[in-house]
Order: sequence, then C-alpha cells, then structure tokens
Amino acid sequence: MEDLLRRAVGAMLNEGAEFCDARYQTLERTDVLVVDGGIRTLSKVRNGGLCLRARLAGAWGYASLLTPEPKAMIEAARQAVKNAKVGTAKGPRIDLQRSATGSFPARVKVHPSSVPLEDKLALAMEVDKGQRVEARVVNRNTLLGDAVKKVWVENSQGTSVNWEEVRGRLIVQTVAAEGDRREIFYKIIDGTKGFEQFQAVDPQGVGGECASEAISMLTAKKCPSGYLTCITDPSISGTLAHEVMGHASEADEIVKNRSFLSSVVGKKVASEDITMVDDGTVTGAYGGIQFDDEGTPASHTVIIKEGVYQGYMHSLETAAEMKVPPTGNGRAQDHQRRVFVRMTNTYFEPRDWTLEEMIEDVKYGVLAERTISGMEDPVGGGFEAKALRGFLIENGRITDMLQGATLTGKALEILKTTDAAGKDLRLDGGNCGKGIEDFVPVSSGGPYCRSKMMIGGG
Repeated sequence: MEDLLRRAVGAMLNEGAEFCDARYQTLERTDVLVVDGGIRTLSKVRNGGLCLRARLAGAWGYASLLTPEPKAMIEAARQAVKNAKVGTAKGPRIDLQRSATGSFPARVKVHPSSVPLEDKLALAMEVDKGQRVEARVVNRNTLLGDAVKKVWVENSQGTSVNWEEVRGRLIVQTVAAEGDRREIFYKIIDGTKGFEQFQAVDPQGVGGECASEAISMLTAKKCPSGYLTCITDPSISGTLAHEVMGHASEADEIVKNRSFLSSVVGKKVASEDITMVDDGTVTGAYGGIQFDDEGTPASHTVIIKEGVYQGYMHSLETAAEMKVPPTGNGRAQDHQRRVFVRMTNTYFEPRDWTLEEMIEDVKYGVLAERTISGMEDPVGGGFEAKALRGFLIENGRITDMLQGATLTGKALEILKTTDAAGKDLRLDGGNCGKGIEDFVPVSSGGPYCRSKMMIGGG
C-alpha cells in the first residue's frame, strides 16, 4: 500500500503541487441492537477508500477513489492538482517540522475481530435480561458496537505512517413508566480498548442498575428555576468544555474570525480552578488517536491553564497560517470528506475537592447529572445543556431527586464563577459533527465542577 500511495504523491508533485498527501483507510463496523428482548440490528459492514489532497498557492484540491487501482489513482492524483489550481484561496506553504514514520497497531488485549458475532449478541441479550427487574420497565434498549479503522498516510514531506484504531461502545437505555409518567435512564461504557472492556462487565448488573435508576426517577420532583449554584457532573462539565469552549478553540474557526475566543490568548477567561485540555493521547479514551488524519502525532494541548487562555487546536493548514506547530487535530470523517480541525478528548482537568466537600458548602442549589443534549455556540459563547436529572441541595446536604432541567448561561461567565473542581476525572465518548455533518469519535468530560448558572425546571 505504501508504494501505491507514494506513486500518487509523486504524480501530484509532478503536476505542480506544493504540498500533497495520500490517505487510504478502511473501516469495519459491527453493531448489535437488542430492543425488548428482540434482535433489532445484527450487522457487520466494511468500507473504505483513498483520498488524494494537493495544495497549491493556498488552495486545496481533493480527489477520492474506492480502491487504489494504479491507473485510476494516477488520474485522480492529477485531478486533485487541477482542482487546487481552480481555487482562489491564498495561504502560506505547509512545512512540516517533523515527519512521522512507522507502523502502529492498536494497543488492545482482545481484538474485536477475534470475538464471534454470536458472543457479542449473547452479551447484549444478557444486558437486556438484567433490565427486566419489574413491570414498570416498559422499554429496554441495548446497543453493542465496535469499529476497527486502519489508515495509511504518505505525504510529500516524508511522512510515511500507518496505524489502527479500535473502538467499542455499550449503550444501555431503560424506560420506566407509572401512570402517565415516563422516565429514562442510560449508561454508556466505551473506549479505545478491545473487547476486554466488555468482558470485564457484569452484563446483568449493568442492565439492572440502569433499570433501577429509571424506576427511582419516577418519584423525582420538579427542579427549581433561577440563577443558582449548580454542581455539574463530569458529563455536563464536559458538555461545556466540548460544545462551547472546545468548538470555539478549533483554529479553523479562529482564522475565519468565527469564534468568541479569537482574541483572548493570554487573557484570564476563567477562575484559577479551570484548566482545560484537548488530549488525543489519553490511553483507552473513546476519542484517543495515535495520529490525526494528516499523519500528525496526537498531542496534549493546553487550552486554558489555571484560568488563563493559552491557545488553539490545529491542523497542518491552520498551524501554517498562525505560525505555530500542528497539534494533531486535523481529522476527517472518511476518505470522501475534507480535513477539519476537530477535537479528540476535551476536558477540564481535576483539582482537589471531593463531591461531599462541594455539597457541604452549598446553602441552596442543584447537583445536575447526565447530559441529554448540548448546544454548540462557538460564535456567541452561549452554553445550554439538558440534564437528565438532578438532586436538590439544602443546607449542605442532598434532599430530593429532581427531574431533568435546562442549564444555560454565557460560558465565560460560568467559568469565572467556578469555585471548586473535583478530584476525579471521567470521560464520555460520542460522535461529534462539524456543525451538522462530518462526524468523528471524541470524548469530553472533567470532574464535578461548582459554578453559578441559570437553571430552568422541566
């Protein structure tokens, strides 16, 4: 494969490309969905293809193929350069500070390809069985999926690297009902570990926990509304880190002046309790990568350090424009999509508070748990997240379970009021789009954080 890709790179250089790369990737997915004890999905899919990319006078030209057949590949290489010549963009040359070379398999113990589909189905069925705790459980959903991505990248400045990414997710969702009331609870186990992460799970225990929590929520009270002290759990803290601060720190938004963080480097934007990073090197995290889709090694990128804004995430293109090193954040959904600046694992770093200590200091407030949805607002900096449930805090102790609520505010105003961050870091995986398309796997998270924000009861 490397020789074929080098031929494509050579063809693009011969046509006048200033910089070019060739990327071939394959993706194998297995999905098992069990709904109320029945098999809804049982699939195994493989796809892949070749992406050729040429840069000339600041403009990119792309061409793609399903298979790297030599003759068609050379013609596509020429077409990529022709497409770049049509472009009108102006930008700096891309000069790599260092090139990546080598072959890097996934670091897993039990490769999902070695596990029979029957065993995956059996695990999902056991999780479903565990949800059948009583008659108030009216809907059970279990999704078990894994993906194996293999990538080869060659470019005109010496990068010659290939690697493998393995991901898996177990999503359990239970609906409980009593009278006209319906409540839902979910649990997710995910990561870039192999199938061993699921073999270590008690499937009926996971299913039973999810069902029991859904049933307990049938007695939850309405959440109070107002500008209140709110302790956000790691998933909601991560929503703030990812949806608002993260997207606004992607440098392709910065160079287009479409971010409320475009001119804040070196300025205090949060309390000293806030340090935020994007780190593709986190072992086992769902958004972890060894290299981005341009062949740049993943890195630990500090975005905010003790309240002071440090800088942005970069692809090769934005790094060249802003005259800084690339950070390994150039990512593409597949071989038919262009590379954008994208996050990997984005989170607030933990500090030194226990959750109990945070609660003890609150006279009246809310502990909010589990994100249902979040709003992306890199232009305005607004934060909005829907919490699945919460707990009322009165005079330093938890009193009542609360129904879901909406949390809102300006991100920087919330972060400046943050006066406590917990000891424990948790990351939750998912798929993130650039707007409403171009999805890539990521993680977001942090510790429990205590801040002031607007809360709207459901």
